Amino acid sequence: MQTHTLPEGTRALRADKALAQAFPEHSRTALQRAFDAGLVRLRGAPITRDHLVAGGDTLEFSLPETRATELKAVDLPLEVLFEDAHLLALNKAAGMVVHPGVATGEDTLVHALLAHCAGSLSGIGGVERPGIVHRLDKETTGVIVVAKHDQAHRALADQFATRTLKKEYVALVAGVPPLLSGTIDRAIARHPTHRHRMTVGEGGKPARTSWERVEVFGQVAAMLRCQIFTGRTHQIRVHLKSMGHPILGDGLYGWKPDPRMDRQPARVMLHAEHLVLTHPVTGRELDLRAPLPEDFQAVMADLRAAARAR
Repeated sequence: MQTHTLPEGTRALRADKALAQAFPEHSRTALQRAFDAGLVRLRGAPITRDHLVAGGDTLEFSLPETRATELKAVDLPLEVLFEDAHLLALNKAAGMVVHPGVATGEDTLVHALLAHCAGSLSGIGGVERPGIVHRLDKETTGVIVVAKHDQAHRALADQFATRTLKKEYVALVAGVPPLLSGTIDRAIARHPTHRHRMTVGEGGKPARTSWERVEVFGQVAAMLRCQIFTGRTHQIRVHLKSMGHPILGDGLYGWKPDPRMDRQPARVMLHAEHLVLTHPVTGRELDLRAPLPEDFQAVMADLRAAARAR
């Protein structure tokens, strides 16, 4: 049981805000769970989150115990880019799902992290689980960051929410954009009839992607480097399709096999290459880079060879 007495003269405010200000080491989610479990008391009686408290009031509270996850730890290979006591950065492999779901097996990133980080996982949400603060699509490779404790989780989540970090991807797209660079500033929403797809249009959430042309492979394809300033579902895939250059291998967003290519991509050719963020504890800049995977490089080699032969 912990206690907090509001200083005399404090104006009335919600109890949950009072505790959040007084105990920044506890996540808001954990404090909310304490209220929901009846573990926050004022003068011996449980109170709700929105109960008003003021100077001189003493709050007593305890946090519910973290429940162990029911997921099984599975020892799967992981390519570690950086690791310390606070966070872990990985180069996610193609085909690996981040979070388990109804149609997934025991080969997700979460299963692998339960084995790799045994005993040192963020307990945010009341369930022992890795503190993954952002996601990559199943077929997308590249840098993904995991928090090992609540403080790191909150600090990293804030950076992603406020977009104070830098995220760069590389993509192989069909055709060649006529410009050397550009910015796509179009809202993204759920597709009205295909619920597993996203689309650009009115009623969506603001989304902005900048891109630059890095390499051209004849008229067949090009490599683009993309920086995103928002984090919408399938953002780069949707935005590049909207400019008429879908990502190679991305049948969901308009790509079709090209007979001019000897090797048809087996997956979406999108790679999260570069992530720059502030370390959640030390405050130092972390510059994380993930090398291009072998299948990505193989498609590029074929495109270069075909371009030279024409």
